[in-house]
Amino acid sequence: MDVAAPDGGTAEGKPKVKDYMTRDVATVSPDATVEEVARRIAESDKHNGYPVCDGRRVEGFVSARDLLLAEDEEPIFKVMSQDLIVAHPDMDVNDAARVILRSGIQKLPVVDDAGNLVGIISNTDVIRSQIERATPEKVGKLMRTLESIHDTEVEQTRREVPLDDLTPTQGKVYADELEGRTYELERGLAEPLVVIDCAPESSDGDFLLADGHHRVMAADKIDIDTMDAYVILVDEDVELGMAKTAEKEGLEGLEDVKVVDYARHPLVETTKRLQ
Repeated sequence: MDVAAPDGGTAEGKPKVKDYMTRDVATVSPDATVEEVARRIAESDKHNGYPVCDGRRVEGFVSARDLLLAEDEEPIFKVMSQDLIVAHPDMDVNDAARVILRSGIQKLPVVDDAGNLVGIISNTDVIRSQIERATPEKVGKLMRTLESIHDTEVEQTRREVPLDDLTPTQGKVYADELEGRTYELERGLAEPLVVIDCAPESSDGDFLLADGHHRVMAADKIDIDTMDAYVILVDEDVELGMAKTAEKEGLEGLEDVKVVDYARHPLVETTKRLQ
């Protein structure tokens, strides 16, 4: 077993494997048969292989390809790959991305110092880490703007918010962008929303949606009820311009947002002109 080594030192604050790995990992026993594992893969819509673990310790990895020419009753420990590359939870996620790219694998088991399985990171997780990277910057900029304009202090937290509690602040979204965001959501790639809680002391959720209208509309389309969000807490006495805009345009809920299907998203139009 080889522990993937980073190309260099990692600066404090950089995203780590433990921030994006899946912790609840499906595994198989070394004594499971080829037939049993093949059936699990066939019946799963998201697994094409599994880490092979004796207890918590990783012994190898078995993929669908490993099973192709094996007898049904063959134990997995005889067909699994033992030349295994693994990552450590404190590894820089960018270094894990390089390992995944260079090795041509899709998933990298994550083990602790004792060699015990603690998670798994996939190429999808790596893409998600890149998509989300700019979000804290957006949140920080918005917080500083609110504090400057309204001469107040704001706080920030992160949690799941119900879509029914969101008040949109823009009246339209674009169908082509909506399609792309739906694709991302179905694959777990969407970045968190940015919302403003204007009454943080109240038990009734009422959030202004500051960033993520296409994501929210896409989520609503595929019946997602809650989404991960950066929540900016603002004193209820502060009257926000976004709230006035929503009220002026009659935006009370997602049903008030129009989907524009006769024009492309402005970014697409700009890109076409540049080409």
